[in-house]
Amino acid sequence: MAHSNGAAATATAAGDGETTPVPRPLAPAQKVALITGITGQDGSYLTELLLSKGYEVHGLIRRSSNFNTQRLDHIYHDPHAVPSSPRPLMQLHYADLTDSSSLRRVLDAVSPDEVYNLAAQSHVAVSFEVPDYTADVTATGALSLLEAVRLSRKPIRYYQAGSSEMFGSTPPPQSEDTPFHPRSPYAASKVAAHWYTVNYREAYGIFACNGVLFNHESPRRGENFVTRKITRAVGRIKLGLQTKVFLGNLSAARDWGFAGDYVEAMWLMLQQDQPADYVVATEESHTVEEFLQAAFGYAGLNWKDHVVIDKKYFRPAEVDSLKGDSTKARKVLKWKPKVGFQQLVEMMVDHDIELAKKEKVLVDAGYRDPKQQP
Repeated sequence: MAHSNGAAATATAAGDGETTPVPRPLAPAQKVALITGITGQDGSYLTELLLSKGYEVHGLIRRSSNFNTQRLDHIYHDPHAVPSSPRPLMQLHYADLTDSSSLRRVLDAVSPDEVYNLAAQSHVAVSFEVPDYTADVTATGALSLLEAVRLSRKPIRYYQAGSSEMFGSTPPPQSEDTPFHPRSPYAASKVAAHWYTVNYREAYGIFACNGVLFNHESPRRGENFVTRKITRAVGRIKLGLQTKVFLGNLSAARDWGFAGDYVEAMWLMLQQDQPADYVVATEESHTVEEFLQAAFGYAGLNWKDHVVIDKKYFRPAEVDSLKGDSTKARKVLKWKPKVGFQQLVEMMVDHDIELAKKEKVLVDAGYRDPKQQP
């Protein structure tokens, strides 16, 4: 459903706290998307995809004393820089999943055709440290957003980001019919969000889809996630900026894909005639040790010379093996991954070696302490 042209709408400019009228382009009509978690890895790739398809994209950001929009810097257009330029097709709005009034205000202002709920406290290990907050954002936040969608003045198609962590201790391969057995507060919160989405679809007829995405990585992955922690260390070790990297369970097996491929599956779900839930995965599984071998080996290093096991990185309840069965997504959505495991690893290592080279310039010039690891 494209947004009707010729009508005026309102949008909140992040930073002014006010809702001011902003005219929509008169023609042609565009689809309008709202993304929560737009500053994250998936949000940035999804934004790029939607903009390439002619969407007008709006994103929710939380107020922070530090800027956290680095993944969007290449997309963001400051209207003050070139006042006579057209209104930017990506705009950011202050809101929070824990503040339902802010969600309803932004939905009223933006009037989206599609909502992608990617926001969460998404670090599994951290969820054991902040379980209440994880549940508030990841589970109850999703419920608040669904309720705002239900009360919207127009029909909205809704995507809920699920996680393979929801399967937990259930043996692989895991598909849409596999029972959930979450093993962390994060995973349990994602299960709640999943069933809230199903309930709103069945109770209110909302076009709502769950995407149960298996692990997906990229050079934009946060540096405290194990894959990026590894490739970041490879780059710094290669450039002589560090010697060791501290990790936990190396035998955990995951189905790792490229985030840029996976956001296409999100979009495809909302283009179907009927809403449904889909597992998105490469259908290949690799251990953390195999990731280490691939990353260090590609850089000409031996991981055993640099990896130290630290018990503090072991989870209270471990998920041993995740491997997805994405038959439904491949058949119905005509989706399949384009980037393989080795290509993904090399992409991330190449990026982080270049990043380490820039970091070394600062270290050599005395602007940064080489002992200060990211």
